[in-house]
Amino acid sequence: MIIALVDTNFSKPLIFPQASVGNPPAINMGWFSTTPADASNPSAPQKSSDGAFIAPDRTSRSRCYETRDAFFACLDRVGILDSIAEEEKAGTECGGLEKEMGRECAASWVKYFKQRRVMEWKKQQTLNKIQAEGGWIPEGSQVTAATVPKPVK
Repeated sequence: MIIALVDTNFSKPLIFPQASVGNPPAINMGWFSTTPADASNPSAPQKSSDGAFIAPDRTSRSRCYETRDAFFACLDRVGILDSIAEEEKAGTECGGLEKEMGRECAASWVKYFKQRRVMEWKKQQTLNKIQAEGGWIPEGSQVTAATVPKPVK
């Protein structure tokens, strides 16, 4: 048995041998087109006509920040500071939230957030040490409590 379909321009038939009857390839036929699984992700970055990625809008960024905060709260609960260095433990304890953050945020943002978390913690530790030794810290250099992860147990 051979299946023949005609594309939307009706220019030539598309012929598939019997072996591919159960799983035909993705074909764009207007309303009845099939799409690959990756195209179903609405938060995936879209490319513009010149090939550059379109910047996320306010609601996309908001969803990204919410998933980041939930992931970091989970890391705080289980006592993980660096989710890159402790990738296996972070994956088992907070893997679902990490995947959700990966869906809502650009990959470069995810990496940046994880690295910044560690950097902010180290910065706060340094500032605390300077204060404990009686040193002077310029105003505005304090890290806010919201950005610093809880100390590792």
